[in-house]
Amino acid sequence: MTSKTTQILQVVDHSRDSAGCVYVYPVVSRRAGGVSVGINLNPNNACNWRCVYCQVPDLIRGGAPQLDLELMQSELRHLLHDIVHGDFMQTRVPPEARRLNDVAFSGNGEPTSSVQFLACVEGVAAVLQEFELVGKIKLVLITNGSQLDRGQVQTALGIMRDLGGEVWFKLDRAPLDGFSVVNQIQHKQAQVARRLMLAAQHCPTWIQTCMFEMDGALPDEVQVTAYLDFLQERIVAGVQLEGVLLYGLARPSMQAEASRLLAAPSEWMQKLAQRIAGLGLEVKLSL
Repeated sequence: MTSKTTQILQVVDHSRDSAGCVYVYPVVSRRAGGVSVGINLNPNNACNWRCVYCQVPDLIRGGAPQLDLELMQSELRHLLHDIVHGDFMQTRVPPEARRLNDVAFSGNGEPTSSVQFLACVEGVAAVLQEFELVGKIKLVLITNGSQLDRGQVQTALGIMRDLGGEVWFKLDRAPLDGFSVVNQIQHKQAQVARRLMLAAQHCPTWIQTCMFEMDGALPDEVQVTAYLDFLQERIVAGVQLEGVLLYGLARPSMQAEASRLLAAPSEWMQKLAQRIAGLGLEVKLSL
């Protein structure tokens, strides 16, 4: 495997082909605070959600395709070798971000939509053990939580937990029974609550929330209060959450709604972060 380019990685560019691979790509992540190695299980640009802020071009509805697990492991080995033993950090990464933070199941769709997700987790775990990275970096799943009812996904989360991994569970607005404008899906509040509980039971879980202006308006007080109430209800119900990863728009949407979206003002985001912290949750804010 050879790198497609020697261009310095930037927060504003999370290109999936920056390493010339099918499944594996490096990024500098705001939320990770360093280098994150992404595992893209949806190279077909298919997802069961269609978030209006999604940066995936030509996004379609669907699940992950059949995956070449040996190729995925080979690509991960080569990139980790460049990062751990080569000059990758010096030649590709800004000085302030020269630390390897995690390997993350992320990419161009919902990772857990793959029927091979458990095998993928097992394969990545084996490579991390080869490089003696278990316990030194995180193994992260970035998910919309829609497949948490599946047994193989829960088993995979248990493996991640034992490796010191964590789940980033998407919750952009308070889930209501019906249609979600932000995520463009039909779901019920009880489903989201149950799946979030399952995630937290099987692996340390963070809430991941994207806030932004749409059509010139920020989420109003009714929406914000509903979101905070949903978090508070989970705490009261005994769901053990690690905290909230609150972030805004750093890269342009590639969806039809792109022209309708703007980044939320930093002061508004900071005030929301304070209100979330007031519930007793740790908040990591990325503007």
